[in-house]
Amino acid sequence: MDPISAGVTWTLAAVATGMAGEVGKQLHLLVGGLFGGRTRAPDRSTELTALAPQLLEAARRDPVVAARLAELQGLAQRTFQEPVVLSVAPPPPPIRTFVDRQKPLGALRREALRKHDGRPRRALLYGPEGIGTTGLAVQFAAGAHDRYPDGRLYVDLADGHTGTGLDAEAALRSALRGLGVPDTDIPPGPADRAALFQRLVDGRRMLVILDHAHSAAQVGPLLAASADVFTVVVARRRLPGVDAEAIAVEPLSRRHSLQLLKEASGADVAARLGPALPATLARCGGSPYALWATAAQCEAGLLPGAGARTGAPTGGGSGDDSTYDDSTYGGSVTGEDAFLDLLDDIYRTLDPGLARLYRRGALWPWPAFTAGPVAAAAELDEAVAVAGLDRLVELRLLEPAGPGRYRYRPLVLRHAERMASRDDRSAGCSQALNRTVQWYLRFAVQADLDALPERWHLGAAYQQATRGTYPDRGRALAALVDELGNLVQAVLVAREFGFGDTACSLTEALWAVQLKAGRHETLLPALRAAAQVADTVCPGTKMAGRMHTYLASALIETLGFDEAEREAEAALVAERRAGHLRGQATAVETLGRIKLARWDFQGADALFVESGRIADGIGPDDEGHADLERIRALLQRFRGRAQRGIALRENLPLDEAEARLKDAMRFFDEHGERYNGARARTDLAELYVLSGRRDAALPLIDWALEALAGENAGYHLAYLRALRDGGGDGSSGVGDPNAGGDGSAGVTAT
Repeated sequence: MDPISAGVTWTLAAVATGMAGEVGKQLHLLVGGLFGGRTRAPDRSTELTALAPQLLEAARRDPVVAARLAELQGLAQRTFQEPVVLSVAPPPPPIRTFVDRQKPLGALRREALRKHDGRPRRALLYGPEGIGTTGLAVQFAAGAHDRYPDGRLYVDLADGHTGTGLDAEAALRSALRGLGVPDTDIPPGPADRAALFQRLVDGRRMLVILDHAHSAAQVGPLLAASADVFTVVVARRRLPGVDAEAIAVEPLSRRHSLQLLKEASGADVAARLGPALPATLARCGGSPYALWATAAQCEAGLLPGAGARTGAPTGGGSGDDSTYDDSTYGGSVTGEDAFLDLLDDIYRTLDPGLARLYRRGALWPWPAFTAGPVAAAAELDEAVAVAGLDRLVELRLLEPAGPGRYRYRPLVLRHAERMASRDDRSAGCSQALNRTVQWYLRFAVQADLDALPERWHLGAAYQQATRGTYPDRGRALAALVDELGNLVQAVLVAREFGFGDTACSLTEALWAVQLKAGRHETLLPALRAAAQVADTVCPGTKMAGRMHTYLASALIETLGFDEAEREAEAALVAERRAGHLRGQATAVETLGRIKLARWDFQGADALFVESGRIADGIGPDDEGHADLERIRALLQRFRGRAQRGIALRENLPLDEAEARLKDAMRFFDEHGERYNGARARTDLAELYVLSGRRDAALPLIDWALEALAGENAGYHLAYLRALRDGGGDGSSGVGDPNAGGDGSAGVTAT
């Protein structure tokens, strides 16, 4: 392949690979403008490279197209160059009360130092919950810091929502984030993500820990083939299909169990326990977690019961540990039942308020919660809840999960949920969950109101909220993003437990995240759930139309154009039944954005005109009349984008597109809307770059970068930086393939 053809093919392949991100969608739209005639965007992004000969021929015929193609190649090269590993998410810090484990540690070291013979260096640490597999992997990592100068990557594959762990696609996303790859640079499909992961770790001296693994299918794409990468998979059981050195993690011996108990609770613990010591150690079954929990009880003066279990040793009440040999525990004193019995004993010592806090936080598998929502569930003051949660951490019933955040171990979660079912019954659990979800609704509405104050709202919760909780829009958006995992789960709770209005209102409050931060992949489960709920509890209403529009918007961003079209049509049907003209205009505008993404610029422009015609019918007494000028400005921006595509394709003057984009920009500036002003400037800057007016584009780009950074709208920044940092060589479209969506506001956004 000649260099020119190679450059064009590489550019299209790079755009296709990156189309799930903001950058890829922007470039994809510009690529569409270079094709003359009626070429339609391929239904699948992977088919984009097949259009390379057609684009190359157009560039060879027309020097204007060649110059524009050169600009696009330069943009693609700057934007889609291989991400650089700038930071690696390290394992958690090791614990001080770490005893024994010389045998599995030795096995890990042997595999790590094994002479490379063509087999990748891999180990599978496995053992039941609470036996210390994660602690062992972390301890090994701490002692191997110098051996892996390129980093020790820790990837948590657990997914408390499903109980089956992250799927392979989500696991790859988590691993790439751990390597410092921004969301905007993470490819859309699992195959491309796996290939990028392998490229980034290839040739590096790195330790990779894949914790809480569930299956070979989950970890397979993350098993590095590089000779200098040592991968440690941590699981509860031996995983068939994982090609690794299997290392079983056994229960601690009696001697080492007592050693850990002494280190965790003091050297006099044996004397304090007295005759209960043998039964206590037997009940712990060699589990480090159980021993830590027992130590916490001892420290709190809540001594465990002295009754011996069937099969448990008796005697030894003097506290002399000389009678304990090095054998490990087995038989009936180990396993999940003994673990749950221990939790039962601890639970019985809790005061009523603390017990209520413990069990009601477990009514749904939240990723990691703060005090506010669990305080609402337990009907406690938030300050009291904070103290209670810290107390539960001391008792080993909760784990810290970052500043002010908490989570359950899986088995503890199941125990707490069982206690809630027993003590609160079904009605009490439902009421507690409703209070939790209402807390999340109030939080989300307040943050969304401060993050995007211009837009219109339907949910009643907005009528009770006032602006000013957050000092600026950027921090309001950051608060939503930080809580996003729980907010998505809150929508799913509302659907499952029949809190229909709340599910829709919560989803409405996530629009600022969808618009400014992307995260469409994370949001899709909530958006689908809300659309389903709306069709069930309020079909043919304004809220139903809004839910379908939000879902359609996310599907545009994730390249699900056919489904997006169906959702936008469903939104239009609902808005017509509701007689809601503003909603109808929004739905038609969304259909136009789908056509825009598919390079049907004429069809998109016609739909934007139709959307404006519908909006013009909003009378002085109708809802949305005060927003008419904003609606028109937003549609001017969209029409400017569509007409830019038409002009580029037909090699026509760009004057009309430029005028519309300038008109939209002026409105947003006059009304202080920096976000929409930045988006209009981005469109105009693209037009200037492709028409050879880079000097005119640079001030627009710099303004947009400053405005979007101030609003924490990082989803759009990478593309703007690439647009700013130089263009193609302006020659014949030759590009070096080895050189290193939209996301718009729309009528819906406001």
